[in-house]
Amino acid sequence: MPIAPGTAADAARIAALHTASWRSAYAALLPASYLHGPVAEEHREQWRARTASPGPDRLLLVAHEDGELHGFVYLCTVADGRVHVDNLHVRPDRVGTGLGRSLLRRGFAWAAAAHPGRDVFLEVLRGNDRAIVFYERQGGLRTAERPLRLAPDLVVDEVEYTWPAAQVGRPGEDGPEV
Repeated sequence: MPIAPGTAADAARIAALHTASWRSAYAALLPASYLHGPVAEEHREQWRARTASPGPDRLLLVAHEDGELHGFVYLCTVADGRVHVDNLHVRPDRVGTGLGRSLLRRGFAWAAAAHPGRDVFLEVLRGNDRAIVFYERQGGLRTAERPLRLAPDLVVDEVEYTWPAAQVGRPGEDGPEV
């Protein structure tokens, strides 16, 4: 499946996929009133802003096939010097097909080339067992746990996974860097 840089033209489809992914993966972890309420608008605003201001400190990759968005990954640098995989989502019907792994590996290739020597990390909600197993199979090391405030009255626990820079810099199997 082709993977290419995302653009502002992808923002609405990315937001819709992001919301669908959350509704599928987090149904047992977050209140339905949140998942079917403000989260869709939050995602629309987030992706409008992110795609409006691309830069060398961030990467958005999308996987399209037959005009449909099947997945995306978004990475950015953060103040402590690391590279953050802020989003990695595939359509719920594409989970388990290898697309998430391909997107993650392409993101690692970018991080190693654009920001050599920096660790890569992400957070996952505690209880999202499928994602936790996936990140551990990809070599992620559990490095922290902390509360995450999603809304004024909604706090959940998240787990941080880190890939050390030396691991991120290994050649991947998913093609050339973007």
